[in-house]
Amino acid sequence: MSLGHPELVADISSEIIGKGPIPFVRFMELALYHPQYGYYMRPPDGADHERIGWSGDFYTSSDVHPILGRAMASQARQMDELLGHPTPFTIVEMGAGKGLLARDCLAAIHANRDDFASRVRYVLIERSPAMQALQRQHLAPWLNTPGLVTWIEGLDALAPQSMTGLFFSNELVDAFPVHRIQMVAGQAKELFVDYRDGRFEECLKPLSTPALDRYLQRLKPTWPDGYRTEVNLQALKWVEQVAQRIDRGFVVTIDYGHTAQDLYGPDRKDGTFLCYYQQLTGDMPYMRIGQQDMTAHVDFTSLATVGAAAGLNLTGFTNQMSFLMGLGVEDMIGQLDPESPEFGAAIHLLKPDGMGRTFKILVQHRGIERPDLDGLKFKPFFGSALTLNEAA
Repeated sequence: MSLGHPELVADISSEIIGKGPIPFVRFMELALYHPQYGYYMRPPDGADHERIGWSGDFYTSSDVHPILGRAMASQARQMDELLGHPTPFTIVEMGAGKGLLARDCLAAIHANRDDFASRVRYVLIERSPAMQALQRQHLAPWLNTPGLVTWIEGLDALAPQSMTGLFFSNELVDAFPVHRIQMVAGQAKELFVDYRDGRFEECLKPLSTPALDRYLQRLKPTWPDGYRTEVNLQALKWVEQVAQRIDRGFVVTIDYGHTAQDLYGPDRKDGTFLCYYQQLTGDMPYMRIGQQDMTAHVDFTSLATVGAAAGLNLTGFTNQMSFLMGLGVEDMIGQLDPESPEFGAAIHLLKPDGMGRTFKILVQHRGIERPDLDGLKFKPFFGSALTLNEAA
């Protein structure tokens, strides 16, 4: 098993040799998002190795069946009504992968060719040239309509309070680089990465930023020595930036994760960090560098808490199964042949012991009185324990 992409390994090792050990969050940032050699930034190695999809390293809900995109279109229509039918109704998707969810959502919206469809504008935020090329392929039918689909590279391209509509992401936040923490002699230490004798090695050092200490103080953890976990500070900055761009509208965050109570509980003493390579999971980030995905589960409590401080009200918190059921997934599935592969794929998104409960959906709103959304019609078993008082 190789260390990974040669040029990427050389760049990371050179930085460590020049500056000393780097925080793991920096290592993960380079492994995934190095401008030339990062996992998400460069084209796949060879025509037969796609990164996302059934034959790739991992797959998302939109790879399984278009039903999630259709459900998002239905939810967007209701949001448009609650917002008073604004012109335009802007949908912003950040980290759109191959563009399948955008394709399915736009297809469902334009199936009716009505007033709502005429007012929709779809913006994809994507900094990876490789991913943007795939998105353009899948969205080709919509590119002939001027202004319907546009791309920007980051949130900075959107003016403050400029958007009315829906901002959503699917499996974005889990791929943000994370700090990794371990308890040593009753104190939280941060995992750093060193490079010695041609290998990357872990070492523990004091926390690299005061923001980590503040995050941990809010949690008030009672972790034993050896407890290891992750902290996603980039997610907190992200939700603040999203809040600043919205005038009136909604934020829908779809990802696998937990409330802080569950994520930082005693039964997760090894954390949730994983690597994905050809549908297999592992915990070896220092091999196949730039050739495998890296991920950690999302702390939805912190997203809700920081979002509230930035002006995003909590609309609700549910799982994918309940969200899809509220949006009429039974009617969509009822039109399929129970013996067909398509029927089985759609059911896969609802399984309580799989994607149906693993994936959570956080909905926030701004500039509108607390709305009742169809996607939040059914309350899942875990309730709405999203405050730090409940989750600590």
